[in-house]
Amino acid sequence: MSSPSPDALLGPADVRELAAALGVRPTKQRGQNFVIDANTVRRIVRTAGVRPEDTVVEVGPGLGSLTLALLEVADRVTAVEIDDVLAAALPATIAARMPTRAGRFALVHSDAMDVTDLPGPAPTALVANLPYNVAVPVLLHMLETFPTIERTLVMVQAEVADRLAAGPGSKVYGVPSVKANWYAEVKRAGAIGRNVFWPAPNVDSGLVSLVRRTEPIKTTAARRDVFAVVDAAFAQRRKTLRAALAGWAGSAAAAEAALVAAGVSPQARGESLTVEEFAAIAENRVTEDAGETGR
Repeated sequence: MSSPSPDALLGPADVRELAAALGVRPTKQRGQNFVIDANTVRRIVRTAGVRPEDTVVEVGPGLGSLTLALLEVADRVTAVEIDDVLAAALPATIAARMPTRAGRFALVHSDAMDVTDLPGPAPTALVANLPYNVAVPVLLHMLETFPTIERTLVMVQAEVADRLAAGPGSKVYGVPSVKANWYAEVKRAGAIGRNVFWPAPNVDSGLVSLVRRTEPIKTTAARRDVFAVVDAAFAQRRKTLRAALAGWAGSAAAAEAALVAAGVSPQARGESLTVEEFAAIAENRVTEDAGETGR
C-alpha cells in the first residue's frame, strides 16, 4: 500500500474552502458538524482498531475528513451519504487528495436507514460521526443489516454515548443500551472536544466502541420479540414490569406469569434487567393465539 502524502487530510482551512466552493452551510436539521482536526480523525481510526485488511463502512462522511483518514489504513472504504451536494463532491475530493487510494473508495448516495446492501466486499467495520438525532436508529439498523461488521466505533453526542454504553442499574440505562448490547459488547472509548468541529456544537461528543458478540444471545425468541419487550418495559420505566408489560402480554396477570417463568421479579423495573433477562421474558410470553408471538 503506497503511503498517502502527509497533507492529504483536511485541516480547518481545507474544510472551509471546500464548503465555500460547494455552497455548503452545515445544517442543524441533519446535525452536521464537520471535523476540522486531522489528529482527531486519525485518533478515531486508531481507537476503532481499523486494520489494513478491513472493509469499512462510514455513515455521513460529509466533506470527507474521516473518510480520508480511514483510507490511509483500511483496504476499502464505502461511504453512505444522504446529502446530494456532499455525495456528489466526495469522490472528487478523494481523487484529488488520495489519488492512489481512490480505487478503494465507493460512495452510496442514500439515507443510511434505507441501505440494505453495499457494493464490494462485505463490511468488517463501521466507523462514523453520527448526528445525535439519528445516531441510535442508524447504528442499530447497520448492525442488524450487516452481520459481518465485527467492530464499530461511532462518535455521537456525549449523552447518547452514555446511554449506549450504560449497564443495568444506571440511571441512563434504557432502550438504546439494551438493543446495542443485543449485538455487541459496548463501552465508552473516549471524549471529543467541541473545538475540533466546524461549526462548534453546543454539546460534547463521545466515542462508543461496539465489538460484535462472537456468540449471539442464547434464546429461542426472535430479535423483534425481544425488542418488543424492551420497548414496553421502558415506555413506562417507573412502573413495575408487571404493570409495564401488561399491554405487551395481554394482561398484568399474563405479564406476571411470563416474568415468573423467566425468573424475573414482577416487581422489578426494566432498568435493572440484562438483555438476557429481556430475552427470557420474550421466550415465556403465552398468548391465546399461538401465532401472536411479537409485534
